[in-house]
Order: sequence, then C-alpha cells, then structure tokens
Amino acid sequence: MASAEELVGHGFRDPSLLEEALTHKSYAYERGTQRNNERLEFLGDSVLAAVVAHRLFLDHPGDDEGRLSQLKASLVSRPTLARWAEQCGLGPHLKLGSGEETTGGRERPSILSNALEAVIGALYLDGGYAAARGFVESRFLAERDDFVETDFKSRLQELVQKRSKTPPEYRLVDTAGPDHDKTFEVTVLAGNRTLGGGKGKTKKEAEQDAARDALRRMTRKSAQAKD
Repeated sequence: MASAEELVGHGFRDPSLLEEALTHKSYAYERGTQRNNERLEFLGDSVLAAVVAHRLFLDHPGDDEGRLSQLKASLVSRPTLARWAEQCGLGPHLKLGSGEETTGGRERPSILSNALEAVIGALYLDGGYAAARGFVESRFLAERDDFVETDFKSRLQELVQKRSKTPPEYRLVDTAGPDHDKTFEVTVLAGNRTLGGGKGKTKKEAEQDAARDALRRMTRKSAQAKD
C-alpha cells in the first residue's frame, strides 16, 4: 500500500501535520489526547472553497454568480468530497477509534470528507496555498465534470423514480456551432412531461445543466404548492 505522502503527492517538511489530518477524534479520545483533525478540517474547508471558486471563476467566464455558486456547492458537498477521498485512497490511512473501526468508519462519507478537508489544511500549512491548490486541481478538479454530473443527475433520478418508478430521459434537441466549439442543448423528460432543459459544451455538461434546471423547477413548484 502506498504511503499517505505518496497518495497526497507532497513530501511534508512536518509529517506530523499529515498524521494529524488523518487522525479522527475517536482515536484521539481513546488515547487521551486532543490532537485530531477537526482544526485542520476547519482550515481546509476554507482553502478548498477558495481553490474551487478561483478555478470556476477562470473556467466559466460567461456564468453569473448564481451558476458559479451552484457549481461550487456541488463540488464541495459532502458526497463529492467523500468520493474524492475514496478515489484518493485515504480510507486505509485513517486513524480511528475502535468503535468507528468496527462500524465501518473508513467508508463513512462524513469521516472521509472531513479527512480530505483536513489533508488540504495540512498541505496549506506545510507547503502554502500553491501546494493545496496543486493537490485539489491536479487530483480532483481535472475530473470535476464527472463528480458534478453525478450529483445533479442522480439526485433528479431519485426524485423522479419516487414519483413515477421510471428514470428521467435525456434527449439531445439541438447542436450548434463549429466542430471545435459546439454547444449542445438537451431536454430531460419524465414520460411525456418536460422537466427542464440545459446547454453545455459537451453532452454531459448539457445533461448536467438540464438536471439542475429540472431540480430548480421542482423546488420552485413545491414551494408554490406550500404557499
């Protein structure tokens, strides 16, 4: 098994920072120490938000504040961070108390996502913003379309199947622009009912946008019904 430093891709000048980032409070409690990853998690959460916001700002010059906020919220959500941590292989390196160990703590999304944020905090303290940004961008943001798509499409699928027992259908309705700069337009339906529509530079991005639009409409309709 690769070492934690190899997984993170950074040689720590202060290895105790990485050790602390991987130490759950249950482990610290059993050993009578206060040294756990909660403080680093607090720091890493803010550093991660800054890295993601900066990257989205650069990559989406045509998007408004609302769209950028939605994308950011998806990328830093607990399910997404847990998947990132699992992909990175952090689970086997976590230090857990016996209770968490026996109840599947190494696979628990909350523990994995918190540990990932703590690792980002440790990287920031040991190597500065550049080290933290390099880790986030090279290991995760390069594949962010896959993570973002899973969030909105799977959420929509869960809601639709609860109501109709059939998954939503995505239809490509238009393709515009030259080969090197195409824009795809997609509609998402449940049966014959249109739920939403979206556009993107790839079909995946357009489907993601359509799912997000459908969720937004469903939320608005639900709120109006309550009024």
